[in-house]
Amino acid sequence: MFSKTVAFSIIIVVIGLCFKKVGFVELRSRRRRRRRREVMAPVVKLAGVNEELQKILEANMDQVPARMRAREAFKGIQLRIDHILFKIPSDGVKMKESYEVNTRGLKIFSKSWLPATSHPKAMVYYCHGYGDTCTFFCEGIARKLVSSGYGVFAMDYPGFGLSEGLHCYIPSFDMLVDDVIEQYSKIKESPEFCTIPSFLFGQSLGGAVALKMHLKQPNEWDGAVLVAPMCKIADNMVPPWLLKQILIGVANFLPTIKLVPQKDLAEAAFRDVKYRELTAYNIIAYKDKPRLRTAVEMLKTTQEIEHRLEDVSLPLLILHGEADIVTDPSVSKALYEKARSSDKKLNLYKDACHSLLEGEPDEMIIQVFNDIISWLDEHCIKNTSQ
Repeated sequence: MFSKTVAFSIIIVVIGLCFKKVGFVELRSRRRRRRRREVMAPVVKLAGVNEELQKILEANMDQVPARMRAREAFKGIQLRIDHILFKIPSDGVKMKESYEVNTRGLKIFSKSWLPATSHPKAMVYYCHGYGDTCTFFCEGIARKLVSSGYGVFAMDYPGFGLSEGLHCYIPSFDMLVDDVIEQYSKIKESPEFCTIPSFLFGQSLGGAVALKMHLKQPNEWDGAVLVAPMCKIADNMVPPWLLKQILIGVANFLPTIKLVPQKDLAEAAFRDVKYRELTAYNIIAYKDKPRLRTAVEMLKTTQEIEHRLEDVSLPLLILHGEADIVTDPSVSKALYEKARSSDKKLNLYKDACHSLLEGEPDEMIIQVFNDIISWLDEHCIKNTSQ
């Protein structure tokens, strides 16, 4: 027993030292790239971007001040891109952005979209996907929902978008979910909204956030819309078994380092090539390799959800592209079959990929929106009658 323990400890230490060496090599490589960048033309050049804006774009966005500067500089350019979501009019939409320090002492960014001339018939609480922010594609999704009479509230998780924290670092998925619960509970329980239905809306990783929120608060939500939920990461997006085990061990030593191999998410998630190219304008989205602890937390979370599908009891609308190679549509089918809820619906879209509301041809995006709004309308009527 003693020799096995010692051997295991030695292996872990050696792996840790090896990956520290890799980290130092990567650091030196970054410095060289930085020096090369000073004398070379920028690798990515966005249309309508001058040299000054390009420098902002190329800044290190690990910390929130750089992300805030970039968002402010590019906000006007983003809203003019040629995407169906950015053509949804903002007339009749009352928008508000705010920052609030949470109980962990982190400054959290949030945004609301409400009908300007009427009270919303329900509130939709949006949970964004991996590496994302509520300030880009979410803008169009929220406007579409408001045009159908709904209010929308969204936030950037700690370390994502405009919220404080190391960019795209999830030290604990449970802690992240608690942060979202804290933020959304304040809105949900306010006198303005406490008497109307409250629905969760989760995309990809946000689907896992929404499910975990429900599992922590089984009676608090009137339903959930899950778009390509991260109940399981598709096998082809996960490193080989041996590498995965090594990375899990190394995450204890180097949790924030960016070492996890990853395919191009935009290429994997967006079927429409024109829309895929526009993801470059989501300038504060995280586009680097996943951080070790973040990757481990996502894997642990999907394993937990996969084993607790029977505990899901709220009304569900699950939407998934049959050709999704980022999150596994077969687990969405399993969620539909195993969830304890008697009120559940699964929509599978032939040939559609992961980003159903952002990366598909316009006719598919419109169809998915119509399906979501029809389901919300039906469940608002049910809640009102009850």
